[in-house]
Amino acid sequence: MLAIRPLPAFEDNYIWLLQHGDDAAVVDPGDAAPVLAALQIEALHLRAILITHHHRDHTGGIAALRAAWPQAVVYGPAGETIAGVDRHLHDGDSLDVLGARFTVLDVPGHTRGHIAYYAAAESTLFCGDTLFAGGCGRLFEGTPQQMTASLTRLRALPGDTCVYCAHEYTLANLGFARLVEPDNAALLARIERDRATRARDEPTVPSLLALERATNPFLRFDEPALLDAVAAHTGQRPTDDAASFWATRHWKDTEYD
Repeated sequence: MLAIRPLPAFEDNYIWLLQHGDDAAVVDPGDAAPVLAALQIEALHLRAILITHHHRDHTGGIAALRAAWPQAVVYGPAGETIAGVDRHLHDGDSLDVLGARFTVLDVPGHTRGHIAYYAAAESTLFCGDTLFAGGCGRLFEGTPQQMTASLTRLRALPGDTCVYCAHEYTLANLGFARLVEPDNAALLARIERDRATRARDEPTVPSLLALERATNPFLRFDEPALLDAVAAHTGQRPTDDAASFWATRHWKDTEYD
């Protein structure tokens, strides 16, 4: 089994460090410094760098890490231009990382070429900024239809899948979720747990996909309670999943964030 832990970066990013024995890999290293420090302190050898999308807070450390560890293979989405990528990945591609087998999932919406890495045997999903704990990424480049399809694809994974997203946005996301579904008992319980977690200065991620399905409004676009909330807010009931998702995303973008 892989050992996985977060390396905090910037104000609220997580770079994921994967370890097996003396070997390591990282996911979305926006900053090389915390990665290089961890590798040095623990005498680890960097073997792979996994990139989900082109935003600088996910790619900014590639050059420095390649300079320090030229043998490390850099994986990234084929649909985006990212300097330093050695292997450009398409939907359905597979790769071995420290003995774990990952499958590449195309999940556009936040960016046009965004990908996720899913290891079924490890119950592990690295989803970048497509899916957050309690939320999802903004649509900077993709369409509501694309993002709805991407989230539908992710929520279909097994409920015990650990969701490793790239930001500590959880409490803010859950605040909006409570505005949408104030009577969701699972959500209210989650808020209390995650508040306590953050009070201890601990990460709220990874979360479990089953919990996301029960509490994350952006995975609940076809749930009656969510549809009722959107209808009450906009005065119009959504006619399809993409309309429901987009009404919820627009609500958060314009009136909550």
